[in-house]
Amino acid sequence: MERQFRYRSSVISYQRFGKGPQPVICFHGYGEQAGVFSFFEKEAGDRFSFFAFDIPFHGKTEWNEGLQFTINDLLKIINCETYNRQPVLMGFSLGGRVALSLFEAAPDKFCKLILLAPDGLKINFWYWFSTQTLMGRKIFSFTMKHPGWFFGFLKLMNKLKLVNASIFKFVKFYIDNEEMRTLLYKRWICLRKLKPNLQKIKKAINEAQTTVRLMYGKHDRIILPVVGERFRKGIEDYCTITIIAAGHQVLHEKHVAEILNLILD
Repeated sequence: MERQFRYRSSVISYQRFGKGPQPVICFHGYGEQAGVFSFFEKEAGDRFSFFAFDIPFHGKTEWNEGLQFTINDLLKIINCETYNRQPVLMGFSLGGRVALSLFEAAPDKFCKLILLAPDGLKINFWYWFSTQTLMGRKIFSFTMKHPGWFFGFLKLMNKLKLVNASIFKFVKFYIDNEEMRTLLYKRWICLRKLKPNLQKIKKAINEAQTTVRLMYGKHDRIILPVVGERFRKGIEDYCTITIIAAGHQVLHEKHVAEILNLILD
């Protein structure tokens, strides 16, 4: 069921799947929308209620607060106090970074953290440079308007095998279209304030003894399982890693049994 509510000058869109007693707050990946979680309703709608939110500049959320989305915005939008139980927190890819940021800000509000091929566990230099520095943002803005030089650079990096083919195709897909480039700039800049502090998060996990479940695709060339292994160090008692026969798109109906096992575990 699709729902919307006003937040400041914006309209936030989310969908609820299922009517079960245990809430699960969900965040989708880059370029996706809340409906990607819909398959859970058929499989677990009697046990869980999945609340999936459209991130700013995704889906039907209309973000009108400029190119800035903060953790305080996220906390107010999610409004954890309205759920009848401590929710499970789940994020896929970009949504993993959103979930990590939310958990860092309010670790006592969630009973479990499920991260599916999550962004946020490793600092990507180019993302950091493009969004966290003034010079980087200027170059990023110029490149989104005049991408020709970047294509040449990317082809050279690929030819020298400094960028793998999956990353090359992924980047080319989002840069080759003017509308997608504009959205890429807005999305990256808008979400730049969501920067998970992994040491604080791991400390909170140990203190609250929060269950953490990570899932990766064996054939993923965008977000590698080794990143999760590094994150797991120091929280081994509470964190497990599952690797399935998939690429990056682990959030898919054909993997629903494996994902539900993480939630139920």
